[in-house]
Amino acid sequence: MTQTISRRGLLAAPLAFAIHSSAKTIEVRIKEIRASYEDFLYRTPIKFGGNIVDKVTMLNVHTIIEDGLGRSQRGFSAMSMGNVWSFPSKLMSYEQTLHAMKLLSSEVERITNASGATGHPVDINVALEDQYLAAAARLSREQKWKQAIPKLCSLVVVSPFDAAIHDAYGKLLGRGAYQTYGPDCMRKDLSHYIGSEFKGEYLSRYVLPRPKPLMPLYHLVGAVDPIFPTDVQKPVGDGLPENLPEWIRFNGLRNIKIKLNGEDAKWDIERVLRVHACCAENMPAIQRKDWVYSLDFNEKCPNVAYLLDVLNQIEAKSAGAYRRIQYIEQPTRRDLKADRANVMHEAAKRKPVVIDESLTEKESLMLSREMGYSGAALKACKGQTQALLMAAVAQKYKMFLCVQDLTCPGASLIHSAGLAAHVPGVAAIEANARQYVPVANKDWVARFPGIFDIKDGFVRTSELRGKGLSAVA
Repeated sequence: MTQTISRRGLLAAPLAFAIHSSAKTIEVRIKEIRASYEDFLYRTPIKFGGNIVDKVTMLNVHTIIEDGLGRSQRGFSAMSMGNVWSFPSKLMSYEQTLHAMKLLSSEVERITNASGATGHPVDINVALEDQYLAAAARLSREQKWKQAIPKLCSLVVVSPFDAAIHDAYGKLLGRGAYQTYGPDCMRKDLSHYIGSEFKGEYLSRYVLPRPKPLMPLYHLVGAVDPIFPTDVQKPVGDGLPENLPEWIRFNGLRNIKIKLNGEDAKWDIERVLRVHACCAENMPAIQRKDWVYSLDFNEKCPNVAYLLDVLNQIEAKSAGAYRRIQYIEQPTRRDLKADRANVMHEAAKRKPVVIDESLTEKESLMLSREMGYSGAALKACKGQTQALLMAAVAQKYKMFLCVQDLTCPGASLIHSAGLAAHVPGVAAIEANARQYVPVANKDWVARFPGIFDIKDGFVRTSELRGKGLSAVA
């Protein structure tokens, strides 16, 4: 029997073939993914949330992806495991929570390799997330741990797997990763991932295809860090700065992040005032007039009244110090559902108040808005996919945005800096590893000097114009 093809059918056939052929080039599968670890000691300890940290384990992930035409490409990413931050526990030791994360990493590797998942990297992460979280819950039961792996911790473990796939995907297409989030690469719009209000929109609407060329560096003053030279009790003697005035001159600082106690208002207020006094004394020497602060309580404030009291007293004692506060990070505990009374409406009238540890999905972001939070902290350690989706939601609802790192060295800093540089509204970059674990940066300085060697307070994110996430060639 002879089949008649209409003129309309003939005209449509090449288009159908083009769409089919395009699908083969923009949808990928995982051929292989594998993880390894590196350990580094800090040059000086950092204190946050009542904990002292003096070492880090890096989770390194290599992957190979393949498109429908059989073309393959390698990708790489790395992330600080950050168990003290992502898996805080009074029931389990540092070694136990780190071991739990390593076991989960092995499960994530197994699940991803066996999944057969295909599509854009965002599709692959979204498709597998429930399996990753189920694996964390199953491990917690089987190992009979005294505390189950939290969702935030699971996101940290998964993050370098996710980022390595995004990295490989961009390289396969010969683009920067942030140029792969439009309809030419993604077959599903954002409504598929984060709700009907995003119908017809793609991530490309909420990220920049090329990085902002220059961004201020946020320098961290940890809770046990010396401020003035007289505070230095035991010099490190490695040639790097030992106190805040030295760091101001060494990096030409503009932005200072201050870790606070959250359990001792007098100490917190005095800490901010001492940092401000130090800056007021030393910033003019580098012709700096416009420096700012962020205050990070790491969820230790007992309630919002504590925060308001601290702000009131800082303003009363030093209007200059108060004026320079740019935003406030996660003042009260991370479980928002269990802490509904601690609303931030009054505090957010004073300064932007951002969630950090609380942010694990859209639901928590929307709950934070309901509770008065006015901003969100994006983090590469929660995953490239999740960070971009939350960036879209936060921009849709006109929230203040910042990007924070997890004392990320090397490739993980490249990832974090790239996120900050490609999300509109993010004004600065954190890079704490240069202070606490510079040994983990040494192989990267020559390749990205503008990211790792800061002289005028700016990170030169114009260097992040390579393929993928720009971490490796």
